Amino acid sequence: MKNIMIVFLLAAAILSGCTSYQQKEDRNEVRQYSAPDEAEKEDKEPSAIGKETKNFLLIGVDSRGEEDSRSDAILLASYVPSGESIKLVSLMRDSYVKIPDYEYMYSKLNHAYYIGGKDLLKDTIEQNFGVRIDHTAIIDFKGFTKMLDSIAPEGIEVEVSSAMIDDMGLDLDPGRQKLKGSDLLSYVRFRHDGQSDFGRVDRQQEILIELKDEVMNQFSSPAGLARFPEVISQALKYVETDLKFEDAIALGVSFLMDPVTDIETLRVPITDSFENKTYEHAGSVLQLDFEENSEALKQFLKADKE
Repeated sequence: MKNIMIVFLLAAAILSGCTSYQQKEDRNEVRQYSAPDEAEKEDKEPSAIGKETKNFLLIGVDSRGEEDSRSDAILLASYVPSGESIKLVSLMRDSYVKIPDYEYMYSKLNHAYYIGGKDLLKDTIEQNFGVRIDHTAIIDFKGFTKMLDSIAPEGIEVEVSSAMIDDMGLDLDPGRQKLKGSDLLSYVRFRHDGQSDFGRVDRQQEILIELKDEVMNQFSSPAGLARFPEVISQALKYVETDLKFEDAIALGVSFLMDPVTDIETLRVPITDSFENKTYEHAGSVLQLDFEENSEALKQFLKADKE
């Protein structure tokens, strides 16, 4: 049971990563990005992940196993040991940000991953929003369906609209439905309504709240404990993470001693803090008021930690 918290955090990335990339980008723009050498980084004390607040970068990619993929969902998950909640921040993929060493300087946030993978995406977020990231996790479509069916084998109940059924080709009736892995993938991918990506983020966060209850219900009983190794086994097949084994143990112990009872969410950009713009090299983007959004993010993450 030591990895329940990890499963939840990684499943959060899965649920938020199931989106389709809309804009084709010129492959000639791809440049190799190299993260700073370990020798260039300051020596740090061993991780105290079971005792100190840790921020996770959760990356959902539009892949079903193929090598090339893009980050269509980007979350920050902040976990405070002994706290009663997990803080989840959805960073909109079309946010127009400054990307280190990029020839055009600015582009969409999800383009950072396409150019330089998780390292460049991590550096881009830290530099643009002034937030520290301690660990990363990457999950694809295949991981979504497998992990969600393991954590919530009976499905998660959601409201399915006629427009969603027609657009995604679902074999369902409108109304409240219990959806499982592949249909949940379609549910969180849907974007062809008046709210577009913003509505999709709302649905992602809706599912995350439901998932928290499923995690607690499924793995707090003897029967849940019995099937937990299978869940972890499936998860590790589809997850790429830099979280060390000993940190996983400490994280799980902290979670068991002080169970999370709530999920607090934030979307960046926040309301009325951006403009819709179009640039030739990037397409349609969200031009952010960085001062307003960085302050909102800072206040959200530090709340209840002082």
